[in-house]
Amino acid sequence: MVRLEDLQVFVAAVEAGSFSAASRVLNLTPAVASTAMKRLERELDVRLFVRSTRSLRLTDEGERYLSHARLALKALEDGRMTVARKKGGLTGILKLSVPSDFGRNVLLPWLDEFQDQFPKLTVQMRVSDRVADLYRQPVDVAIRYGVLEDSTLVSQPLAPTNRRVLCAAPAYLARHGAPESLEGLRRHNCLRFTLGDVVHDRWAFHGPQGAEVITVDGNRFCDDADVVRRWALAGQGLVYKSFLDLAGDLQAGRLVPVLPEYRGEATPLHLVCAHRSLLSPAVARLRDFLKARCEALLATMEPLLSPPTSPRR
Repeated sequence: MVRLEDLQVFVAAVEAGSFSAASRVLNLTPAVASTAMKRLERELDVRLFVRSTRSLRLTDEGERYLSHARLALKALEDGRMTVARKKGGLTGILKLSVPSDFGRNVLLPWLDEFQDQFPKLTVQMRVSDRVADLYRQPVDVAIRYGVLEDSTLVSQPLAPTNRRVLCAAPAYLARHGAPESLEGLRRHNCLRFTLGDVVHDRWAFHGPQGAEVITVDGNRFCDDADVVRRWALAGQGLVYKSFLDLAGDLQAGRLVPVLPEYRGEATPLHLVCAHRSLLSPAVARLRDFLKARCEALLATMEPLLSPPTSPRR
């Protein structure tokens, strides 16, 4: 019979990178952690790790077993949370992976409100624009923009109608003027985002002539979307980002829409997890909460982003 504590040591060792680090996380002695690991391997009759003096890596069998171990631990935690909810509230730890700009500038105040409703729930948030590996990293759910490439993931829509918006700070437009057409973007400093080694310099729109794509250039690009936003606020150039990321800046007038007759590229927002069993009561509550907040924000700002009723002259 596989013991719960042995599964905990196994998963903790993978996430922490060593048995000694796992023992500190779990408040165990290294000897107890090592014994638990040997006991689990004996019970399964396989080697889960290849060990050396400097490294610890999973065997092929360990890779295959990891997702099952995590699901088993998650199922037990979900059961505990379900019982706790019946007694009056959500408890436990909810581990999130979120994009940098949305996480820092939109999600943070929303999470304050959410945790006010469920004060016994702990939230652990990883903020990064790098796509989280939901099968390997210690994350329950991720919030992601765009069309999902991995069809095996479970996706829950949060803002399916969200789009990108082209805008700039008033100070930048005062110095350089506003472009009169998409072609005019070639004469402006366009602030670009990178993911991995790919620079997103092909900006897609839908305007009076239908779908159009233009390749832009500029003197700055970064793999942190929040940095790109901050450059725009500082008047360094034009930015083309998710409306949800920029809603507060647009409402306050720190940024203004440019070429509003061109509708920005769709960039839906999803809540994503590796398996349907990870849709715990806490995840379901968070999904419904965030969906309502996103829909309200999009509805409030729709008049500002609607194309003009008369043609641009």
